[in-house]
Amino acid sequence: MANKLFCKIFQGVYAVVNQIIPHRQPVLVKGRGCSSLIPELLSDHDVKRPMIVTGPRVGKSPLVASLLEAMPQAYLFSEVLSDPPASQIMKMAELYKQHQCDGIVAIGGGSNMDAAKAMGALIVRPNKTVQELDGVLKVRRKLPFFVAVPTTAGTGSECTIAAVVTDDTIGRKYAIADFALCPDVAVLDPDLTVTLPSALTAYTGMDALTHAVECYLNKLYHIQDTKALALSAIRDIFTYLPRAYQDGNDIEAREKMLQASYNAGIAFTVAGVGYVHSIAHAFGGQYHIQHGLANAVILPHVLEAYRPKADQAYARLADVLRLDCQGGDKAAAFIEAIRQLNKRLDIPEKFNVLEESNVEKMAAWADKDAHPLYPCPVFFKKEDFARIMRIVG
Repeated sequence: MANKLFCKIFQGVYAVVNQIIPHRQPVLVKGRGCSSLIPELLSDHDVKRPMIVTGPRVGKSPLVASLLEAMPQAYLFSEVLSDPPASQIMKMAELYKQHQCDGIVAIGGGSNMDAAKAMGALIVRPNKTVQELDGVLKVRRKLPFFVAVPTTAGTGSECTIAAVVTDDTIGRKYAIADFALCPDVAVLDPDLTVTLPSALTAYTGMDALTHAVECYLNKLYHIQDTKALALSAIRDIFTYLPRAYQDGNDIEAREKMLQASYNAGIAFTVAGVGYVHSIAHAFGGQYHIQHGLANAVILPHVLEAYRPKADQAYARLADVLRLDCQGGDKAAAFIEAIRQLNKRLDIPEKFNVLEESNVEKMAAWADKDAHPLYPCPVFFKKEDFARIMRIVG
């Protein structure tokens, strides 16, 4: 179990360091049709044999076909699994070397981009395993030139320094976090998101909202405009996610959601996430629940657990969203607004999968995932993680 005093000391030191270290951001390319510029971007950086990393659905897309036509020496890996397992990432690194690739293009959702990041880490750290890179600042070498192309608006992985992977020997999800993992270029093309099914639109959008809310609540790590980016993302997600969910061809909504996801990604890369993610990782590792769905279900319950320590922050968020706070309880109104958003997106209130025999193990995973890094408003012990798991389980 994490020691609260040690965590507080660690977070205080990290907060000081966070103010002085350079925070990388990718070059941002955005707008309808901008994905057509990818071959030019690669050529400008003398990349001739990129490895295109994606999943089966995107691997059959017109975008991938056009990239292979424009770059005949490119190698396509289109088998990335959801919650990418360490064993597959090791295989990907071997294929990268075998085909003498000299750059990475990751296309798709968070799993595809995270798998590509972890693969890149293995390429520059060939004597390490994926499991040995678990944690913070264990890569420390620049990855090959990396272009990230999201086809969902949620994970923000195109601009973050983390890759979430799964240890398939035990089913535990964990993060590799290092400034070296930030892609060189992020390509935000809303046309690539219009075919995303409505359920995935909802889940990935709620993932972005969770990033923005959790990082906003983390008081210690903010720098410069990270709070403003989080607030902008929260406001835009509440406005445009229901529209994108109802009409996938609403280009304005798709474009706004991509930008909101990106803004939340930039913000939480600096300010961190929190216990919602730790619990979601445990459910994802054990039961393969889609990450955004897990976050959406867990989020209101963790926010309730933070009261009253976070009520002032909730009140500010209620003001940003211009919520009707009858009775004057703005904090309650904000949490209820999240519950109502979940209902509008047809997100269930519970998972109904949890087995009591797994609770202790999953609570330990969540505890290890969160501590000592996350400066959440309230400190959770393992029993607190277990309590939330039983509520949503």
